[in-house]
Amino acid sequence: MKKKILISVGTRPNFIKVTRFKECARNHPNLEIRIVHTGQHYDRLMSSVFFEQFGLQPDYYLTLESRLPSMQMGEITMKIGELLDAWKPDLLVVPGDVNSTLAAALAANKAGVPLAHLESGLRSHDRTMPEEINRILTDEITETYFITEQSGMDNLLLEGTRREQLHFVGNTMIDTLVAFESEIEQSTILEDLGIRQMPYLLMTMHRPSNVDNEAGLIFIRDLLQGATTDFNVVFPMHPRTWKKIDEFNLRSDFEALSRLTITDPLDYFAFQKLIKHTRMILTDSGGIQEESTFRQVPCLTIRDNTERPVTCELGTNELVPRDARTVLSKMTTNMTKKGIIPPLWDGKATERILEIIAA
Repeated sequence: MKKKILISVGTRPNFIKVTRFKECARNHPNLEIRIVHTGQHYDRLMSSVFFEQFGLQPDYYLTLESRLPSMQMGEITMKIGELLDAWKPDLLVVPGDVNSTLAAALAANKAGVPLAHLESGLRSHDRTMPEEINRILTDEITETYFITEQSGMDNLLLEGTRREQLHFVGNTMIDTLVAFESEIEQSTILEDLGIRQMPYLLMTMHRPSNVDNEAGLIFIRDLLQGATTDFNVVFPMHPRTWKKIDEFNLRSDFEALSRLTITDPLDYFAFQKLIKHTRMILTDSGGIQEESTFRQVPCLTIRDNTERPVTCELGTNELVPRDARTVLSKMTTNMTKKGIIPPLWDGKATERILEIIAA
């Protein structure tokens, strides 16, 4: 009898972490893997286009009635619970730290289904971050921990987790980068934006603390004004950010920057092509810290902390405060920062995970 594995995903960063599971499962005939899309990202560019690019269709798609986070979590928990009761998987796998991660984990706990957590043990030690709460609570009810970096091992051991539950397997997000390298390189985004022959910086900002208030948007404007003095800057903008820019009457300030190119959210291949060829990344993202480290591209993360410290200790990442002058100064000194690729970030993490599950 096959062991039934259900993987729950709900947002772009988490889609990227599970692209190789069905393909790699062909080497494990005793496993049956199904994917449920919880529907947390409802915009096409934020969800379905990713599945189209990877040739990966979810087996189940949840339709959520509400866009309020608390209501969404309740819906996801209820509907995942119904799915667990109907299919009766032997294991639920949840990646990351978003709301749907915790909601699905709670459903597994209530249904008595064993839970495995991808990226377990990561800690920013900042409980004002919703993602930190999601990480901690998910790990509290996890049985099998799949870990991307040494800090995850250290944190879970300090929290009292039994060592035999911990598996240092590497980073499944890197598996996707490795597997789709040729598709990434075939992207025409550099030509489309007219930047193939010119150096550029890449910016991404999406955290509410940076884009949902006037002070954060003024910081971004001031940073861009300084950065575009010397560089072209490409800024794929999150759907809600333009609305906030208009709310605070800042649109004309951004549109006045002639060397700034603002795009809609980009597909995975296009965005990875931009990462691969940029001089430096300015971000507040979690996953981009890892992708830039793998690509050996300097990255300034505009945060006071990170749950991915290996990207600073071994990689090309550095934390900087939300101060435009400080960031602009660091741009000069960090433009040539070198790093190394962390252990087991070799494109084989998914296979290691499946070997453990199949045993």
